Amino acid sequence: MKHVVFSLCMLFSCVIFAQDKYTIRGTLKDKANGETIIGATVFLKGTSNGAITNEYGFYSLTVAEGDYAVSVSYLGYNTITKTISLTADMTLDFELEESAMSLNEVVITAEESEQIAIRKPQMSVSKLNSGTIKQIPVVMGEVDVLKSIQTLPGVTNNGEGSSGFNVRGGAADQNLVLLDEAIIYNTSHFFGFFSVFNADAIKDIKLYKGDIPANFGGRVSSVLDVRQKDGNSKDFSLNGGVGLISSRLAAEGPVFGDKGSFLIAGRTSYAHLLMKAIDDLKDDKISFYDLNLKTNYQINDNNRIYLSGYFGRDVFNLSTIIENNYGNATGNVRWNHIFNDKLFSNLSLIYSKYDYQIILDFIELDWIADIKNYNLKYDLKYYLNDKINFDFGVSGITYNLNPGEVKPSSESSSINYLKLDDKRAFEGGLYVSAEHEITKNLSAQYGLRFSTFSRLGGQSMTNYVNDQPVVYNPELDIYERGEASDETYYKKGESIKNFSYFEPRLGLSYQLNSNAALKASYTKSSQYLHLLSNTSSVTPLDVWTPSGQYIKPQISNQYAMGFFRKFKNNTYALELETYYKTIDNRIDYIDGSDLIGNNNIETEILNGEARAYGLELLLRKNKGKFTGWFAYTLSKSEQRTLGGKAGGPGINNGNWYNTPYDRTHDISVTGSYKLNDKWSFSSNLIFQTGRSVTYPNGQYNYEGLSVATYANRNEDRLPSYHRLDVSATYKPNRKPDNRWKGEWVFGIYNVYNRKNAASISFNQNDQTGLNEASRISIFGIIPSVAYNFKF
Repeated sequence: MKHVVFSLCMLFSCVIFAQDKYTIRGTLKDKANGETIIGATVFLKGTSNGAITNEYGFYSLTVAEGDYAVSVSYLGYNTITKTISLTADMTLDFELEESAMSLNEVVITAEESEQIAIRKPQMSVSKLNSGTIKQIPVVMGEVDVLKSIQTLPGVTNNGEGSSGFNVRGGAADQNLVLLDEAIIYNTSHFFGFFSVFNADAIKDIKLYKGDIPANFGGRVSSVLDVRQKDGNSKDFSLNGGVGLISSRLAAEGPVFGDKGSFLIAGRTSYAHLLMKAIDDLKDDKISFYDLNLKTNYQINDNNRIYLSGYFGRDVFNLSTIIENNYGNATGNVRWNHIFNDKLFSNLSLIYSKYDYQIILDFIELDWIADIKNYNLKYDLKYYLNDKINFDFGVSGITYNLNPGEVKPSSESSSINYLKLDDKRAFEGGLYVSAEHEITKNLSAQYGLRFSTFSRLGGQSMTNYVNDQPVVYNPELDIYERGEASDETYYKKGESIKNFSYFEPRLGLSYQLNSNAALKASYTKSSQYLHLLSNTSSVTPLDVWTPSGQYIKPQISNQYAMGFFRKFKNNTYALELETYYKTIDNRIDYIDGSDLIGNNNIETEILNGEARAYGLELLLRKNKGKFTGWFAYTLSKSEQRTLGGKAGGPGINNGNWYNTPYDRTHDISVTGSYKLNDKWSFSSNLIFQTGRSVTYPNGQYNYEGLSVATYANRNEDRLPSYHRLDVSATYKPNRKPDNRWKGEWVFGIYNVYNRKNAASISFNQNDQTGLNEASRISIFGIIPSVAYNFKF
């Protein structure tokens, strides 16, 4: 009886003296324009409790009742501290004001928060803000998002003048590129000279190189998550710029009183107008445009609707020989809903399309192809308590791929009409993840994604003898197309082939002290779409194909470890990471493969495997008149393709060979110096090991012709790539009450006129009959000038 009484007394005491817990929630915005702030920190001083705002500026924090000093901070903004007495659930909205020093700093951070970044288990993620991007010198003076992320460790380009990018030894099609959640399939303008992202319309950019959150799926290398501005909800404003090649203009302002805002941003080139002044080019045309749209409406405190879109197109005319146009179109309707202080949700309906057209006037041929998808996704975030919060959701994507339609462009054309079979598929995803503070020093982010993919019918599928679309011919030592046996017709909606995978994700952070941490992560990802291309960069002719009977999904496993350290109140920061990644079912092409206009693409490919590993170093200086970073990557990326069911030795005799995006060394030094209120200077130094290529290793004579023989695949390299870019920004004096703000930007791309090799081709000289090498370089030194303004 005494034990029972004692137990009841203890329980009663616990109930009496237990502290109640309450929730602080709210939204953080920019005081000047009302833009929500992504990745800002809400921190309770004197505790380890903090939260980071999500993609819509929302935060939630549950702690015991009591008196607290709430500190709200974001890089480039003045910190706000507010004392509160927490005795009930509370809504605290904040508006942050840009600090006077924000224009003097270049900020690049691998984590969003100041106080608790070291504690966060997330690693292998980099963030750029628009201010940083606009200070990096680029070709022709055009601000470029993709060129900027290529200055980060683990990220390389596909060659001179290309907007495609490779992450940790992965191919360009292994990157999931999102603009306001919509998939962008081709990221380039001007055949790779510029990207489709207008910096005036962009608010936030995150690149996940590894440790990819469970809410993302469909790619095995990286995720580039780009968010557009919501629009100025405080006042109408204009900003833009005029350059040598293109100009841009963005307008934003409030709508529906104080309930919403809008953004309209446009950009266009006028190189074709300059070409008309040159007799040899007056019949040619190279131009592009894009348009960013976004608006939102706040129904009440708990509900907001967003509508956003992007439209862009390129046109290339070469006299009366060839005409090429291609472009992206996206649309997204989103509903943000706050159920209560702890549960936040976002429902999105997304449309995305990429199409291209080629007209060959000299043979009167018109080629059209496209890929489009509809995506419905529902994401929820639940802030359980001060130690753990959950993310969970579901998504479904329908794909329709038109690989090509060939039409005669005139009645006199000898071209016959040909329509390749449309390819349909459905991809579903279900995920749950948690961020958990296990102990004072140990934090974890763990989750599980379940993905499923169905290749759908509506067409006839070819069957092959012995189920072999590719066979090995030992006599000729080559791979050939397999022999077709018959066909099977599948109705629309009928499943041809199904796949499903569990994709676990895990991230750990152990805090050594307030300024240093060790981190580790593991990510498994599946990719069901494949980009068919014999080139190393994204081109308008590339064809996407879904996994199916003969093409398996790519499966990636990535392991990473890192050390992170801040110095002198975050003036300096060091990030050191190492990674190892394997990819199963990475396709490669047989010699002489024909990818264009082919209804049976499985006869051109073999399934293989890839692996990549490396070491990344990023040293940053975030404060002061001189800011910038030093990035170095030591890496290896290689592939092995065996014969499989086709038999034979495979590609390169079944041995490992370099991928086209293998770069042993990659160095980037980026800096900015604020001289005074009028002048600031920036520079960018790039060095990369040359891209892997295959060179001839001999020759033989055949009927009087000299024919080259080739070495093992990707055994050789182009010369090393390096260049130096510089820029200077001049801001004229203006009156304090003058709303017009202007600046001149002077730049020099490739200061010392390095003739970097984009490719080296081998041909036979018509006069001597000898084989000779021709080196092609795209850019030499390029000066530029641009005028940017804001009103």
